[in-house]
Amino acid sequence: MLEDRHYLRQPWLRSSGAMTVALLVVNVTAFVLQNLVYRFTHFPLDGWFALSVAGLRQGFVWQLLTYQFMHGGWLHLLLNGWAIYVFGRAIEETLGGRSFLTLYFASGVAGGLFQALFGVLLHGVFAAPVVGASAGAFGLVAAFATLYPERTLTLLLFFVLPLNLRAKYLLLFSALLAVLGILVPTDNIAHAAHLGGMVMGLVYVRYAIHGQWRWPRLRRPGAPPVRLLARPRRPYPPEARPARPADSDEDLPPAEFLSQAVDPILDKISAHGIQSLTERERRILETARAKMARR
Repeated sequence: MLEDRHYLRQPWLRSSGAMTVALLVVNVTAFVLQNLVYRFTHFPLDGWFALSVAGLRQGFVWQLLTYQFMHGGWLHLLLNGWAIYVFGRAIEETLGGRSFLTLYFASGVAGGLFQALFGVLLHGVFAAPVVGASAGAFGLVAAFATLYPERTLTLLLFFVLPLNLRAKYLLLFSALLAVLGILVPTDNIAHAAHLGGMVMGLVYVRYAIHGQWRWPRLRRPGAPPVRLLARPRRPYPPEARPARPADSDEDLPPAEFLSQAVDPILDKISAHGIQSLTERERRILETARAKMARR
C-alpha cells in the first residue's frame, strides 16, 4: 500500500514554522518569569535551574534542560532568538517540527555536557553557572550548514556592515571561535557549550535524521565512486531497457511509480541524507505524498 511506505510519513515532507515561533514565545515568557522571580522573591533560581557543575554533582540533572530557557539579559535573549528564528525556520521546513525540536534540545543538552566536562577538567570560568539557548542555537547553525553548505548568508558585521558568507564557512568560523575561547578563556561566554551544540547539530543531521547511525564507508584510493541510486531490482539488458522521458515517472501506476521512482530516492536519502536530493527528486516525493493523500 502506498500509505504504508514510512518515508511518505516523514516530517521533512511538510513545511511549517510553527514550532520555531512557539519556541521563541516560550523563551521570551521564561525570561519574563525569570526576571519577576529575581525582582519579587528570594528564591535561588540560579542554584536550582542554571547549569553548573555543582548542581549536576547534587543530582540536578534537569539543569541540562532548564538552563536553555534562562538568559543573562535582553541582548542575550535577542541574539539567541535571532539565530533560532533565522536558522530554525529553515531547519523546521526541511526536517519537520518534531525533528527540529529534537535537534534543538539535543544540541542544548550536548552543549551543557561539554560545558560541564570542561568545568570538571579545567575549573575556572567553565565551572560557573551557565544560562542561555546558545548551544541549541549553534546546533541549528551547524545543522543548516550541513544541509545547505553552499548557501550564501548575509550577516551584519558589528550590526552595521553587511557580510556575505557561505553557510559552511560560518560554521567553520563559529567552531574556530569556540575552540579559541576554550583554549584562551578571557570572557564569560560558554564556548564549550557552543562547541557541543555545533557537534550535536552536525552529528544529528549527518547520522540521525533517517535512523542511520552507522559511520560513512570510506572509499579506498582508486576505488570507483559509490552509486547514489540503488540498482533496479529487475534490471533490463541495455538493449531492452525501455526509453522513457525524464518526467514520465509521475504518470505511472502507484505500485510501479514507487518501485521505479520513489524507492531509489529513499535509498539515496538513507545513504547520503536529504541534502543530497535534487529538485526533481524532491518533486517526485511530493507527488508520492499527493498520491497517498488521494487514496
